[in-house]
Amino acid sequence: MHVTVPIAYHARHRPQPGVNAMRRVILAVLIATLSAGFAVADTSRPIIDVHIHYSHDAWSMLPPPEAVKVLRQAGLKKAFVSSSSDDGTQMLYRAAPDLIVPVLRPYRRRGETGTWVKDPTVIQHVEGRLKANTYAGIGEFHVFGADADLPVMRRMVELARERKIFLHAHSDADAVARIFVQDPDALVLWAHSGFDQADKVRAMLAKHKTLWADLAFRSDHAPSGKLRPEWRQLFLDYPDRFMVGTDTFTPERWHYVVEHASYSRQWLADLPTDVADKIAFGNAERLAAAVLGK
Repeated sequence: MHVTVPIAYHARHRPQPGVNAMRRVILAVLIATLSAGFAVADTSRPIIDVHIHYSHDAWSMLPPPEAVKVLRQAGLKKAFVSSSSDDGTQMLYRAAPDLIVPVLRPYRRRGETGTWVKDPTVIQHVEGRLKANTYAGIGEFHVFGADADLPVMRRMVELARERKIFLHAHSDADAVARIFVQDPDALVLWAHSGFDQADKVRAMLAKHKTLWADLAFRSDHAPSGKLRPEWRQLFLDYPDRFMVGTDTFTPERWHYVVEHASYSRQWLADLPTDVADKIAFGNAERLAAAVLGK
């Protein structure tokens, strides 16, 4: 299921009463389906999914071996993974170091998306994790407007610059622009392309040469798997600046990883092969190599 997401999504949906039971049913079906071998993706084009979360409420319902099975079943070449808490990312990385590209989310638990940027203890947490482990980036984090200029966010920009890693920002265009004021050479992966329209995304890419945009949790660029003309032209004009992602922001979203990879291959086929390959895996591969040195 692919939907165009309203701006209200920036606030993140919190689970409602009874949702845990539904999650268990969905994930039980997912695991059974995978075990039976029915969820088979068309793997004719490799995909790197740059927007995967494996947060604490998924661990018991989808243990690391099963989560890795989902990612491989989707035909993924790599998956950029960040989690609340980071322990989830580390578990997946230990289970499949050839597959997982670790990204450090500053959240220690769910519920910090709206408070983290005003919580100075986040700085010590992130600094400690960066010293203990290797990461390709910091994020995905949520920051909007002038909050990008607060001390906690400024420190994230400094840490990314010091370690030469990227920032995965779930942000509006204003916040992204503020990050680049702080560090004109910052490497920024713009989550969901800001949920902006094609013309606004184009303007941001034209202005910021080290900005990449992921297409996670949106389908307005390719309803029913067919590219809209304005997005197709945008991909042709900026073939080096887009990546694909699922966004497993709740456990049940893991049910769509295989489907999303197939959907991505469908609309990518509407592009020249070299452009499609860049968006499918090449751009993410180059970014990971640049920051990890391999």
